Formats: sequence, C-alpha cells, structure tokens
Amino acid sequence: MLSIKTICLIYLLNNLIAMRIILLFIALFIGHRAHTQAENEIRSLLNEQQKAWNNGNLEAFMEPYWKSDSLRFMTQEKITKGWKQTLERYKKGYPDKASIGVLEFDIISIEILCDDAALVTGHWLVKSGDERNEGHFNLLWRKKNGRWVIVLDHTS
Repeated sequence: MLSIKTICLIYLLNNLIAMRIILLFIALFIGHRAHTQAENEIRSLLNEQQKAWNNGNLEAFMEPYWKSDSLRFMTQEKITKGWKQTLERYKKGYPDKASIGVLEFDIISIEILCDDAALVTGHWLVKSGDERNEGHFNLLWRKKNGRWVIVLDHTS
C-alpha cells in the first residue's frame, strides 16, 4: 500500500510533467505563429516589390532592400555593394518602362532561420515584348528596427 507521502509525490510529479507539456505546446504554438507572421510579412513585401516593378517604379521596387552600404547584390557577373549602387545598376539595366517589362515571382521556399533572419528562394521572370529573361534568386532577409529587409540578393 502506498503512503500518503508517496501518493502526494506522484501527484506533484504528474502535475509537473503535465505543466511542462503544456508549456512546451504553448512555446511551439507561439514560435509557429511568429514564423507564420514573418513569412506573411515577407510575402507581402515581395508582392509589393513585384507591383512596383510592373508599374515601372524601380525606387519603390528597391524599398525592401536594406538602405545601407553593406547591402550585397550578387549576379554571375559581379557583386554590387550598397543600396544606391544597386538602384543605379537596375536603372542602367532597365532604363525605361519598355525594358522593365512585367515581372513574375515564383516563391519556392521561405525559411525562417531565427527570429530576425529568413532565406527566400525563388524563380523570377521578366517579359518585355518578345523577350523573356528569367533565373533564380536567394534573398537573405534580416529584421532590422522592426522591419524585414533584404541584406543579400544572389540572383542568377
């Protein structure tokens, strides 16, 4: 026969285990919710970026990029450093609305790496008249001052 002391100890242990399980589920739920919110914010920014491109507004297209000299934009040809330099590169490559054409993004994955970092992989397509240019990209996003920004763009 179990003593009252043993019964009380078993009761307390069961409650502690149950409480830990509940806390674990709460933590997982909050973490999942935060990741979902981050993913939704990034998707929204990419949608706005696509709209800006399709309106011929390269400055608005550049809004999600980190406005810093530390921004890196990488292609097969070269690495561009800095927000202003990246904007100038876009303006040189796409000098008018006709050359800008229509942009389509196909987001392959959004991986939330931690609370303030995410990696987005996708496919891009620009149609301009009879021309089609396309490739893939990896965007490293960081949350800076409460806002998601692209800090590294590797596009091919």
